[in-house]
Amino acid sequence: MRPRPLAVFDRLDLWEWRFCQRVTLLSLYRPWRLTLQTASRLGDWPVWVALIAAQPWLQPQHEWRLAQYAATALVAIIVYRFVKTRLCRERPFITYRNGVHCGEPARDRYSFPSGHTMHAVMFCVFVAAHTPWLLPIVLPLSLLIAVSRVGLGLHYTSDVLAGGAMGYIFGLIGLYMMG
Repeated sequence: MRPRPLAVFDRLDLWEWRFCQRVTLLSLYRPWRLTLQTASRLGDWPVWVALIAAQPWLQPQHEWRLAQYAATALVAIIVYRFVKTRLCRERPFITYRNGVHCGEPARDRYSFPSGHTMHAVMFCVFVAAHTPWLLPIVLPLSLLIAVSRVGLGLHYTSDVLAGGAMGYIFGLIGLYMMG
């Protein structure tokens, strides 16, 4: 038996689906779709793992941050998965099969919150605090990752906003724990 999503998601889905429908139509334009797919794939893990692994070279005097970034990311994943599997909000392309175009296969059935956006924002917080000279690269990439989630039909805008809020909170918690 499939868990029932919260009633608030039913209302949000109806409110957001037209926006999602319009945005995903843009992904029918091949160059834009390829850009969104590339951003989405980078947001899967490669950029963040590379950023964590590069900490000893980026901050030689603070190489211990590698472990703290990784620990914060791990805790964020655990909380994110817990929330996602309890709230069970269907992805827009599943709820509106004929209305929202899916530009990339989804890893799972549920959309709330956006884990890609959560990690992107969390690492923006870390970069802003510790290596701000990387922010002109990481911030636009993070924004493109967030846009890609809606543009590919994988998330509603509220999923992305919730993921961003979670990422910001985890980033602040991670900074606090780092001292």
